[in-house]
Amino acid sequence: MTDTGKTPRDNVEQLAEKLIGGQRAALARAITLVESKNPAHRRQAETLLSKVMDRTGGAFRLGITGVPGVGKSTTIDSFASNLTAAGHKVAVLAVDPTSTRTGGSILGDKTRMARLAVDQNAYIRPSPSAGTLGGVAAKTRESMLLCEAAGFDVILVETVGIGQSETTVAQMVDFFLVLMLPGAGDELQGIKKGVLEIADMIAVNKADGDGAVRARAAASEYRAALNILAPRSKTWSPPVMTISGLANERLDEMWAQILTYRDRMTATGEFQQKRATQQVAWMWSLLQERLMEALRTNGDVKALLPDVETAVRDGRMPATLAARQLAEAFGIKL
Repeated sequence: MTDTGKTPRDNVEQLAEKLIGGQRAALARAITLVESKNPAHRRQAETLLSKVMDRTGGAFRLGITGVPGVGKSTTIDSFASNLTAAGHKVAVLAVDPTSTRTGGSILGDKTRMARLAVDQNAYIRPSPSAGTLGGVAAKTRESMLLCEAAGFDVILVETVGIGQSETTVAQMVDFFLVLMLPGAGDELQGIKKGVLEIADMIAVNKADGDGAVRARAAASEYRAALNILAPRSKTWSPPVMTISGLANERLDEMWAQILTYRDRMTATGEFQQKRATQQVAWMWSLLQERLMEALRTNGDVKALLPDVETAVRDGRMPATLAARQLAEAFGIKL
């Protein structure tokens, strides 16, 4: 069920208890807290996350991307509904650095995922509107932990935007699914090598009716493209399969493949290592974000910045010198 929540009113201790108890309103308030840019709220969010950390990590984190028109929302609606019918609790989080065009509209999410929007075992949360990719991604990571603490055992992270958002999401999930369109010839030309390199599976969607033959042809082309690339793991070679999100065909097979991946990677220790590496990378990402924010809001830096930027823009000052002057104004000697 879609929810944006309200400004948190409970103290952190109460909020943590209600969150762990699975109260949906508490989850919404908790996510609102971690999304806040208010320094006091940020400290409260850190305290909240510390209190619930022992309840996190148990969910399977699945990233899903696809070009506009691939049927991503329809596929997620059917796929996640299958999972909830099988007894899972599913949270869907969106990473959308361009959400100013929709405002992170809840109505939009209900329209896109009609079944999930009324499913008591599902939770849909859009990304914060008007966010930078880095900021939105950071909040999505924290939101994943909160959803896990609230008892959701499958987290779907959807990339609504395109480009760098795909790589960003791949770096925060256990498995990265790339949805492709049938019609291999032209579509293959538009595939970025980077997307293939981070995919753990390619699913050619709309493989129903007249599209079935084209989807199978496209799948063959994608398999050939993947064979050129060196696999990231000796344990797993990304499979290519055909599905239909609209007709709900072969989505169970897709989930079975995903579980096979989890089992194999867990057996070799690669699953746990990937998670650990992501956690440390997240720490450094947050540190970089906080330092840049502190730098940009520092009074001495703000006073110096217009003249320095103008000098660099006009070619009167090398960027290296400008960077050193700004860093020294902030109190860092380079």
